[in-house]
Amino acid sequence: MKLIIGLGNPGAKYKGTRHNIGFITVDEFAYQENLEFNQALFDAIFTQTHINGEKVILMKPLTYMNLSGQAVRPLMNYFKIGIEDIVVLYDDMDLPVGKIRLRQKGSAGGHNGIKSIISCLGSDQFN
Repeated sequence: MKLIIGLGNPGAKYKGTRHNIGFITVDEFAYQENLEFNQALFDAIFTQTHINGEKVILMKPLTYMNLSGQAVRPLMNYFKIGIEDIVVLYDDMDLPVGKIRLRQKGSAGGHNGIKSIISCLGSDQFN
C-alpha cells in the first residue's frame, strides 16, 4: 500500500497558489481517475484506488501546512503504512516554476510542512 500526500492549505485564500501544488497535483490525479476525496480521518481527506494492483491512498492534510505531520502520522498508523511507502508532494521555492525534483530523503530546507512531517515521523527518509 502506498500513501501519496499532497501538501497545501485549505480554503479559498490559497486555492490555485504555488504553495498548494501538492493539493493541486493530487486533485488532478483524482480528477483524471474519476476519484473523489470523500473520506476523512485525522484532520485529512483522502480517496483510495489501485494502481498496477497495489492499493494507493491520495491524501490532503487539512491542518494547514505548518502542522501537516499531525495529519500524516495518524493516517499512516491507521492504515499500517511504512515510511518507505509514502510520497510527499509540495512546493519548493528553491526550484524554478515548472521544474520538479525527486528525492528519497533530505532535510526540510526551510519548508514548514516538511519540517512538521519530519518531526512527527522522526525521520527524513521518505520520498
